[in-house]
Amino acid sequence: MANKTLFSSSEKANIDSAAPLAVRMRPRSLDEFVGQSHFLGQGKLLRRMLEADRLSSLIFYGPPGVGKTSLAAVIANYTKAEFYYLSAPAASVKDIREIIVSARDRLSVKGRRTVLFINEIHRFNRAQQDVLLDDVESGVLIFIGATTENPFFAVNSPLISRSTVFYFEPLTQDDIFQLLNIAIADRERGLGKFDIEADEKVLNFVATMCDGDARRALTALEVGVLSQASQQADKKIKFDLEVAKDSIQQKAIAYDGSGDTHYDLASALQKSMRGSDPDATVYWLARLIAGGEDTRFIARRIAVCAAEDVGNADPMATVLAAAAVQISEFVGLPEAQLALAQAAIYVACAPKSNASSSAIWQAVGDVKSQRTIPVPKHLKDNHYWSAKKAGFGTDYKYPHNFKEGFIPQEYLPASVRKKYYEPKEFGCEKNIKRYLQKLETLIQNSKSVKKSGAKER
Repeated sequence: MANKTLFSSSEKANIDSAAPLAVRMRPRSLDEFVGQSHFLGQGKLLRRMLEADRLSSLIFYGPPGVGKTSLAAVIANYTKAEFYYLSAPAASVKDIREIIVSARDRLSVKGRRTVLFINEIHRFNRAQQDVLLDDVESGVLIFIGATTENPFFAVNSPLISRSTVFYFEPLTQDDIFQLLNIAIADRERGLGKFDIEADEKVLNFVATMCDGDARRALTALEVGVLSQASQQADKKIKFDLEVAKDSIQQKAIAYDGSGDTHYDLASALQKSMRGSDPDATVYWLARLIAGGEDTRFIARRIAVCAAEDVGNADPMATVLAAAAVQISEFVGLPEAQLALAQAAIYVACAPKSNASSSAIWQAVGDVKSQRTIPVPKHLKDNHYWSAKKAGFGTDYKYPHNFKEGFIPQEYLPASVRKKYYEPKEFGCEKNIKRYLQKLETLIQNSKSVKKSGAKER
């Protein structure tokens, strides 16, 4: 059976005292909860739901260490409903069914509702999630799920439609700083029994290095204090910068190579290049590299941006991007970051035009949605024995045989001809535009000559 007293039973006091600092310092009320003011602040939706005891099914979504399980603990203490806890990796359909049966009996006999909190709900498969649907929809069960994965991909759509999704932001540096000070001062659950000296600079360093993860920050504080407490009984414990660095080790870089972070950072990189911001470009590139992203994926993003957003405004962007693809594959990290940075910054600084991209998008759209245009007879291949007999290619005019390497002739039937490529007034496309305008003048002059000749005859 699921544990329904995980957070609040006095019978577990001894076990709780042995828990890590991050667990012991979990908030016991809404007033003690730090962060997520966008939905838990005064007058915000979730606070109103709790204060009115009108809780509906919820999904908590966000990175680790930002308060998802802690808020479930607050709800367990706050709500008048019966509260059950399940950890998805350790739970089964049998556990869910037992809770549902109890919830139905409790509601029909006592008129009391049941809250089921499932941690890491994304670890449940579709069948396990579907077990919840009917009773969540009927209101027999109030479901709360916590996940670090995007619920719109990791949770069944019917379950999402029956729930309100709350996105948990990483805690701010001020939030983490506040939590560290609370833990240092709290004698009951925190480290208040020790005489700790920690200045603001050191705590801000920890708050920065943990990247919004309260669990990581509190663990670093506990390690730094307890590692000295065993050797310095009844003495002041200095939690200085050196101790903090040893305790937290390397900065935690939040990155999921297959989840939201992966796509969000790639999107930020490409949009920064498109937006001509080299500083933002190199920062998001660094985030991808430091997070362990495959250099081939990064190089492909740069190459796509070069072709799509720079195009013929500066063709060298695509050349450099192609070189970055090859170099990053050939040399690997850490040296690959040099070629990637060079290409990404070049793309960011290059003049922008999506004229060639728009041209192919429109043309492909027309090919798929409109009647197929046959190849004009004079443009067909005539390199086989029966082609000339059929008249293929015989009327084709070879442009290099004419002045300026150009001769007006029909490459698309005039009746269906459409303007796809519209070069812009930026970079090299400015010259392309001038050249195409010159050719258009030659075409119009040719038409005028043909008309005057026809009138003379």
